Amino acid sequence: MKEHGFGRWVAGPKTKWITLLVWIALVAILSMAWPMVNEKETNNAPNLPEDSLSVQADQVAAREFPSGEGVPALLVWQRTGGLTDEDLGVIQQLYGKLSASPVPYQLPEVIPFDKLPLPALKQQLSENGSSLVTPVFFEESAGAKETEEGLEQIQELTKDIAGANPFEESLGGEELSARVTGPAGISVDATGLFEDADVSLLIATVLIVLVILLLIYRSPILALIPLVAVGFAYGVISPVLGFLAGEGWITVDSQAIAIMTVLLFGAGTDYCLFLISRFRQDLREEESKSGALFRAMTQSSGAIAMSGITVVIAMLALLFAQYGAYYRFAIPFSLAILIMFIASLTLVPALLAILGRASFFPFVPRTPAMEEERAKRRNKPVKHRKVQSDNWIGRLVTTRPWTVVLTGVVLLGGLAAFTPQLKFTYDILSSFPEDMPSREGFSIIAEEFTPGELAPVKVMLDTEGQEINIQGILESQSFVSQAGEPAEGAENPNIKAVDVELAMNPYDLEAMHLIPDIRSLAESALTEAGIQDAASKVWVSGQTAVQYDTELIGDRDTRIIIPVVIGMITLLLLLYLRSVVATVYLVLTVILSYFSALGLGWLVLHYGWGAEAIQGSIPLYSFVFLVALGEDYNIFMISSIWKKSRHMPLKQAIREGVHETGSVITSAGLILAATFAVLATLPIQVLVQFGVITAIGVLLDTFIVRPFLVPAITTLLGRRAFWPGKAPYEEGAAVKEQA
Repeated sequence: MKEHGFGRWVAGPKTKWITLLVWIALVAILSMAWPMVNEKETNNAPNLPEDSLSVQADQVAAREFPSGEGVPALLVWQRTGGLTDEDLGVIQQLYGKLSASPVPYQLPEVIPFDKLPLPALKQQLSENGSSLVTPVFFEESAGAKETEEGLEQIQELTKDIAGANPFEESLGGEELSARVTGPAGISVDATGLFEDADVSLLIATVLIVLVILLLIYRSPILALIPLVAVGFAYGVISPVLGFLAGEGWITVDSQAIAIMTVLLFGAGTDYCLFLISRFRQDLREEESKSGALFRAMTQSSGAIAMSGITVVIAMLALLFAQYGAYYRFAIPFSLAILIMFIASLTLVPALLAILGRASFFPFVPRTPAMEEERAKRRNKPVKHRKVQSDNWIGRLVTTRPWTVVLTGVVLLGGLAAFTPQLKFTYDILSSFPEDMPSREGFSIIAEEFTPGELAPVKVMLDTEGQEINIQGILESQSFVSQAGEPAEGAENPNIKAVDVELAMNPYDLEAMHLIPDIRSLAESALTEAGIQDAASKVWVSGQTAVQYDTELIGDRDTRIIIPVVIGMITLLLLLYLRSVVATVYLVLTVILSYFSALGLGWLVLHYGWGAEAIQGSIPLYSFVFLVALGEDYNIFMISSIWKKSRHMPLKQAIREGVHETGSVITSAGLILAATFAVLATLPIQVLVQFGVITAIGVLLDTFIVRPFLVPAITTLLGRRAFWPGKAPYEEGAAVKEQA
């Protein structure tokens, strides 16, 4: 075969070494010139846009009712049977030391618990006397690492005073125990979780990809090639993202990096396998390794590029999001996939060209003539490899297409029917392990004190000088535990603020959905007092209001991004396949698969893991990943069928296409699903839920949609699948189809 085209430029006799050296130089230069992405993480970036009602309310609260207290760390003290006078003495001594000599990054203003008489301090205990909450405030500019340093010194001080460390004692025991919660404690714990997750995730992902590749291909060299390619790609991606983040052009956080790592190994290995499997097949037909490689590149590069572009475009659709966590994913994910599929079309061919047939050792693919010559040299009989052009799946989908389609639709539709049962939560703490210190402390507060004390809702309104009994109005509501005395604004005394403690957990959906009612009560009070444009003169702040806005913005993003992703992928498929009919059923099958994954994922998470609700961001994340990655497999298989249909009847093309792509897509799907399933081993529930649902979706695509549903639909539609184009194979088609 003539050596020409793109393959010659990246994997020719000389250019293969140039390609490898270019990648080595890129990784070395970028790593020295720019920081790694992990060094530029920002884990506290805002998620809500500036025009969100809760953000506007926070701005009013900061201007009119500045607390100057910084970021609170809530020290939660507990002893079963009640805190003793000695326990309270330990707490008082601690606060005396914090007042005299603040720990690093602690604000010097300390509540003088050390000066309170014991009877006064006991009045602040929980009703059963077992718990007490005392705050320490840290500088707002301090990051999680700095705050952690201060909290560690607080623990050391407490240990010196008490003779033991209450922060290490188990809850519910006979000894004094303590936990750190509140915004500062949660920030420190969350950062630690994601740091641990990064390392364990990387190790687990590499191991599981390596093991699966070894089990499937039984070649140690071949198993390493995709990992080497992903490693080189990451060596370029990390400093590029680090540079962009350092310049302030993008923001990256630990969660994005964790998911990007999984995506890179899963999708990257898939792209490598698409080429490697084609190369192995062509080595059995061509003696020249270069000829086989160039042929493999010619036949697979289009599908690989199309698959990669599909995922890149789908990820870029997240730029339409207003919610920060969605928006921040767009560039890192799309750039990672872009660089990875470039590596799979340049670096991987170069490595295969350098290693040649040795890539597959000890099961080296050879042509029949090479096998005969090798057998003669070794004086052994020739082992002829049985060549099959189809398999039972291909025969089933072409002989019983209606049965396959109806069974597939009923199965997937039945699973999708469970999606209305999904329940969502926007409480970030519920995503953390139950034994995380800040969550344990939070639980003590919820159990021992009024639920509304956890996060009061601040209601502010511009009274324009009118007398409005907003405190009485709010306290008369059944969902309000108590409302504080109105406070006047620092700059505008007509602005009054009331802190409202709800009679329920302020992080529950029920509490979130009370925010419009609270606003409506305040607006009605202003309107009755004759104040015009009341809606613009009411502000509601607090974590409950933030979560309500999170739900609204998330719903808005979902309504926009899902149609955009579908539209972009549809357009790409139309350009690639030039068939309206095929594009429609390929998109519809992947959407059906997505809803099936949601339904089955909910059954697994709810009844298997005991999850009461899933994080509200999961459906959109899963949609973008599953639709884009699921379409990858459809593209790879349908492109094989389309190429074969140029010189054989469609049914035969379907049988051979299903057989030809079956093993590689199955192995690729297993690897991709396994990498996402690794997320389920982490202690962070949002990643567990995302990993489980996405892994399930990939498996449904791999074992139901791609091998059965899509080819069966193609069989039923026949030549209409190419509309408005025409089926390429014309002459004698009818006769051969009948045969």
